[in-house]
Amino acid sequence: MKLFIQTLGCAMNERDSAHMIAELQNKLNYTLTQDSKEADLILINTCSVREKPEKKLFSEIGAFAKTKKIGAKIGICGCTASHLGEEIIKKAPSVDFVLGARNVSKITQVLERPKAVEVDIDYDDSTYVFASSQDMGIKAHLNISIGCDKKCSYCIVPFTRGKEISIPTDLLLAEAQKLVSNGVKELLLLGQNVNNYGIRFSHSHPKTNFTQLLREISQIEGLYRIRFTSPHPLHMDDEFLEEFANNPIIAKGIHIPLQSGSSRILKMMRRGYDKQWYLDRIAKLKALVPNVGIGTDIIVGFPTESNEDFEDTLDVLKIVEFDTLYSFVYSPRPHTSAYEYDKSMLIPPQIAKERLARLQQLHKEILNKKAQLEIGRIHQVFIENHYDNEGQCFSEGRSSSNKLIKILGKKCDIGSITEVEVTHNEGGALMGKFIREISLGEALSSKNGITLRSYNV
Repeated sequence: MKLFIQTLGCAMNERDSAHMIAELQNKLNYTLTQDSKEADLILINTCSVREKPEKKLFSEIGAFAKTKKIGAKIGICGCTASHLGEEIIKKAPSVDFVLGARNVSKITQVLERPKAVEVDIDYDDSTYVFASSQDMGIKAHLNISIGCDKKCSYCIVPFTRGKEISIPTDLLLAEAQKLVSNGVKELLLLGQNVNNYGIRFSHSHPKTNFTQLLREISQIEGLYRIRFTSPHPLHMDDEFLEEFANNPIIAKGIHIPLQSGSSRILKMMRRGYDKQWYLDRIAKLKALVPNVGIGTDIIVGFPTESNEDFEDTLDVLKIVEFDTLYSFVYSPRPHTSAYEYDKSMLIPPQIAKERLARLQQLHKEILNKKAQLEIGRIHQVFIENHYDNEGQCFSEGRSSSNKLIKILGKKCDIGSITEVEVTHNEGGALMGKFIREISLGEALSSKNGITLRSYNV
């Protein structure tokens, strides 16, 4: 039996897809295929965050239904599945089952139930031990919580993934140990608000928090880096920031969603912090880690956003100088409080698009300036890919601060750790020359030429 899976959306969806693949491989002997026409099972793992996901979904269903082989099943999973439920099967009879984002552990059960719909957002699989992937690679995702308790006025995620529940620490440590034992060197911890870990468990559990979890996972021998996404600015207390700075296992790149630089708009968004709080946390972070890499998310054109509000957002961009930026025009989503706003409060699409273009142009200028400052610097690069095309070889990987760096003229081993000197940039992309490969022990004692103090829990 062959499985084809299309994953849309965020890293949480990617991890959900990995769970479903492992369950189907280990329990029902499915093998993956990249050709949907030869698949016995086609899964579409959906996202409901951006504009018109339903229209895109039904278009995809129609395309697969026309080309799938006779007898092949189509399953719709993820957040749009949670949102629409049985409506999907009513509109698209070619769909065999619908599996919500909170129900991925039921994947092997729904296969044998005609027209099954499992979209319970209160379902708790926080203690379910998923089957192990057959191909773990050098990097892996690790869910530390499910659901979200925040009530951001623009976001549909609480409606599709339910209330926030943390996964027990002992299960996380066991899974992390298994991943590292099988060759994983970098873990990406996932949660809607990772640094709110420990706020609620579904069973009795010792009191803990995200900072303590980071300390415990970092003790696993053989682990090189921990990354995580996304921390909420509201929960970035000093204890967390100091752990981030001083723990050598934690990569010094962090994604901190801003959404808007306007305190007025942030209040309407129900984010729980204002512009000054955000900038205070950034200032503290940069004082502790001067070369930290910072990414963010920004929504432009939120209802009632004025020119002054937008200028506040540009102001934050200029102050922080983000290394990565995911920016979007506001998209009304059903089941959110902002969806109920009067149409007169909406920003005309052309104005929103113009603001987005200004934001992205400013960020491009910032990146070009920062790329020039990198020339001559030496980074530790964790090699993720290498290429050899018509005699031209190069490798690429990421620095601790999450900068993607290409190493010209050198085919380094995937999973190796190398020192690389940045020589130039091409359109903001960093290029460098290979200096030497270093051991894991040396990598953890010295990063980017800075000797770190010994780290103890």
